[in-house]
Amino acid sequence: MNRPIKTLYVALFALLLLPVSLFALTRLADYHMPAQPSVLDGGLAKSIERHYDENFPLKQAGINLWAAVEYLAFGEGRSGLVIGEDGWLYSDEEFDPVVDGQRQLRDNLALIRGVQRQLEERDIQLILAIVPAKTRLYPEHTGNHRPSALQRSLYPRFHRAVRNAGIAAPDLLAPLQAAKADAPVFLRTDTHWTPEGADVTAKALSEVVHSAMQLRGEPQQFVTETVETRTHEGDLTRFLPLAPLFENLMPQADRLQQRETQAAESSSDDLFGDSDLPVTLVGTSYSANPAWNFAGALREHLQRDLANHAEEGGGPLVPMLKYLQSDELEDHPPQLVIWEFPERYLPMASDFTDFDPQWLAALKDGGERQGLAAASH
Repeated sequence: MNRPIKTLYVALFALLLLPVSLFALTRLADYHMPAQPSVLDGGLAKSIERHYDENFPLKQAGINLWAAVEYLAFGEGRSGLVIGEDGWLYSDEEFDPVVDGQRQLRDNLALIRGVQRQLEERDIQLILAIVPAKTRLYPEHTGNHRPSALQRSLYPRFHRAVRNAGIAAPDLLAPLQAAKADAPVFLRTDTHWTPEGADVTAKALSEVVHSAMQLRGEPQQFVTETVETRTHEGDLTRFLPLAPLFENLMPQADRLQQRETQAAESSSDDLFGDSDLPVTLVGTSYSANPAWNFAGALREHLQRDLANHAEEGGGPLVPMLKYLQSDELEDHPPQLVIWEFPERYLPMASDFTDFDPQWLAALKDGGERQGLAAASH
């Protein structure tokens, strides 16, 4: 369906919806205001909204209609989404300038150096896996949208800063760029990489590890298999609420090859559970979500089992700070920590409300004194 026909389709539906919308206004006549309406804290607005939801079941149709108008007339979705070309969707976090981003970037770099210092004191090696932005890997589908100067500079600036501070951070952009000629390494409608992109990254990291250190324990064979190929509803489609009325306007869904990794045979290390695992993975949903099988790919290429302390929804810093304070680190320190860190999070603030401010300040101060923040310029 071409664009003029799509627009006509939405316009006709809007005309059909007009009398229904007028009917919705009449339903407000049945609304009874609370005896003591709370205006300042939004209580009255919530009361009206609840009445509207209960008495106007076609609210979803209105949401779909407005989303269709925004999509067809302006090429936009809800806040948080950037609509590219050829059915590609992007997070606006990879485009927009960040309020006070330069200061936050320096603070986060200081925390990263503080984390490395804490691990060094325990004789633990840190490898930073800086995940390139989707816009950096697929700029050809962004259309007229262009990342801000800060966003464009993040990846090389991040690498330069950690290299100057002596933190290992292999370049992951080059192998991912090479691999995308053979298979997608990021999903069109999702912020995340594909299992193939995760595997390419795991292989590149493992090659660096094997050349730099000897992991304790005996090598163990892991086998990865594709268990199913399924339709994947990308997380970015939530910002384009066209379904169910205009579902035909949605970008074509991604196809995901779900992979699983299993040990080829039991190892003597299994007798000890997680107590003597040489590797710990910390990071975001890129590592925590089993759909991408990043942890499994690392096990296969490292030939070692690992403990996965990645978490979804909190960014890369929060799960690392939790790990630093965990009994697991205290009782069973690994030989190597792999910290998966998407570049777009570097200038972003995190929710540190669960951490002692004095502990955070000391951690950051140690990083600043050892020069990582200064090295970011």
